[in-house]
Amino acid sequence: MAKQKKNKQRMTAQRMEQAIEQLFLANPDTPLTLRDVARQLKLNTHPQKLNAHAIMDDLAWDDFLLKKAHDTYQLNQRGQVMEGIFHRKANGKNSFVADGQQQPIFVSERNSCFALDGDRVQATLMARRKKHVREAVVTKVLERARETFVGILHVEQDFAFLSTQSDTYAHDIIIPARKLKKGKSGDKALVKVTQWPSDTVKNMVGEVVDILGPAGDNNTEMHAILAKYNLPYRFPKEVEQAADKIPAEITEQDLAEREDFRDTITFTIDPKDAKDFDDALSIKPINTTDDTQLYEVGVHIADVSHYVKRNSIIDKEAQRRATSIYLVDRTIPMLPEKLCNNICSLRPDEDKLCYSVVFHIDKDANICHWHLAHTVIRSNRRFTYEEVQHILEQNGVVDGTGTPAPAAKAYQGEYAPQLIVLDTIAKALRKQRFANGAVKFEREELHFDTDDKGKPVSCYFKQSKDANKLIEEFMLLANRTVAESIGKPKDNTQGQRRTKPKTLPYRIHDKPDPEKLETLRQFIRPFGYKIKTAGSAQALSKSLNNLMDQCHDQPEQRLIETVALRAMMKAKYSVHNIGHYGLAFHYYTHFTSPIRRYPDTMVHRLLTQYQKGAPSANADEYETLCQHASDMEQIAANAERESIKYKMVEFMADKIGNTYQAHISGIQPYGIYCEIDDNHCEGMVPMSQLKDDYYDFDEKNYRLVGRRRHHTYQLGDAITIQVAAANIEKRQIDLIIAE
Repeated sequence: MAKQKKNKQRMTAQRMEQAIEQLFLANPDTPLTLRDVARQLKLNTHPQKLNAHAIMDDLAWDDFLLKKAHDTYQLNQRGQVMEGIFHRKANGKNSFVADGQQQPIFVSERNSCFALDGDRVQATLMARRKKHVREAVVTKVLERARETFVGILHVEQDFAFLSTQSDTYAHDIIIPARKLKKGKSGDKALVKVTQWPSDTVKNMVGEVVDILGPAGDNNTEMHAILAKYNLPYRFPKEVEQAADKIPAEITEQDLAEREDFRDTITFTIDPKDAKDFDDALSIKPINTTDDTQLYEVGVHIADVSHYVKRNSIIDKEAQRRATSIYLVDRTIPMLPEKLCNNICSLRPDEDKLCYSVVFHIDKDANICHWHLAHTVIRSNRRFTYEEVQHILEQNGVVDGTGTPAPAAKAYQGEYAPQLIVLDTIAKALRKQRFANGAVKFEREELHFDTDDKGKPVSCYFKQSKDANKLIEEFMLLANRTVAESIGKPKDNTQGQRRTKPKTLPYRIHDKPDPEKLETLRQFIRPFGYKIKTAGSAQALSKSLNNLMDQCHDQPEQRLIETVALRAMMKAKYSVHNIGHYGLAFHYYTHFTSPIRRYPDTMVHRLLTQYQKGAPSANADEYETLCQHASDMEQIAANAERESIKYKMVEFMADKIGNTYQAHISGIQPYGIYCEIDDNHCEGMVPMSQLKDDYYDFDEKNYRLVGRRRHHTYQLGDAITIQVAAANIEKRQIDLIIAE
């Protein structure tokens, strides 16, 4: 009997494997999760599901399936030769990710064909050895990710070499003495590779493009960060010259073609260190026949496209840059200074040309009418966020209320009545947005105060208060409204059918990654929380918001917020609208910052053309521009983060040996990232410092677990650390756990 039962089990497993193979063969282009397979094959018991998971892992090992994620698989239809991206690692564990795939394939150094990180390559899968991971060999470098590198020069008598910040390159870049551009040892330089490694020459050979300055100098280091990401740190002379030729005067014809708002109370609200003011708000009451008090609120945006003509030399440079870049101590503008800080900037007491969205709206944020218009304005006051916040607070506008507290006998502060009405409307807009399913994540931004040499003297998290949210809500309203005006299908003039929307760049944001939501669900379960992982966008966001509310002010709040944020998708630009999940808008674009974002300029131009009756623009052309803008936005964000890391290390350089209270902000197989509670600087405790046990990395639960003593280090845990070292060149703060 026992033998028959064993045979029956073996046959059951065999039939299950055949059924799984047939299921994937019948759905060759569809990724299937374990849940999908269990449902279709009617696997109802836990042992059956475990068996199915093991079978699919074996089929992936045998390359019948591709493992897309932890429990997601797809039929393997690829050949042995593929194209994709090569990723070089300092520890030698290089990898290759084929086009359309997510799982990396190991590439040893000897099989890398001298490819560098980010290079596009052709690779061939190697025959798999028993009990070994899948490997690939790079056979050809198709496209280099970059041809310029930043590093420190080391000059010898007849030659020099460049050592880069990254330790992922096996060899330095050799520079002939005649190609040094007078660079000296210790200088940071931008070097262009003129000869790539080969079987005969292992080193790269290059020439100096620019000497950035002595290593350690603040300007040098900021320029080095920009150069590392191929970002510009100065404008070409011809672009500056073209900007200098643009007249600042507003002509009589300009005035005749525009709505005049110069007599309406108007002001800008920006950070205290801002120099370019690209948006302003105007407000005045409207007389009505009923008891409802309406206000005309204008959202006025600098009319950059009036001055920067399409395909001009300035426009091409702005298109290439796509965005302004905000490093810790400086802004690298998208437009030359004469435009961004002078002609286009909505400075007080100066007539300025704008593109405006004008609303007739009541205090409950009900919009009775709106229109889009080219305008001329004259700002009455330049406010900082701090000034507006002070006015709101001294008039009792706190804790979400939109009217002065009963104790306030009169309004205090310049334009206080207007600011309080705008604040009331903004709070109503915010309430509507969250009621419709907007996600409540509020990210804090780390800021540094620096001295006149750029050295950080203090750091802090910048909080978003009522004044910031006032501006945010009106900008969101304007962006959403103009997107709806183009994107929403409309009846034609006969009212018989809906016309196809015209081309417009949208700001889109997809729903959270289902697998990461499932990881979040399992992660929060031990804390007693629940969350939906499937359903409509509104249901998902409501569930996320409930989670944020429930864990607020709890010890695990920071931990849960960090894991939840990792489930979110990145917003990007596209002419193919899918809505904006995070804001709960079906239609959303960027209209309000053309001085610092190129997509806003694109939107201004298209709206102007469409107002004149022009046909729809070429969608493919604008999708390419959207993709470039999305890519440049990510690159700029990387540079901004690196400048913050640099200032963190610089700030902590004279604090070696100090002990701080911190919390664990990241867990990796090689160490523990810790954020210091007092100053928010982040460093790492290397795995080599954890000498009390051998620790295993539990990626799913964001923790390290000791094998013998079972001590755990988990994301969000409080921890006492000591600063061991601060390496400015590597942007690295080394920590040890304090006893």
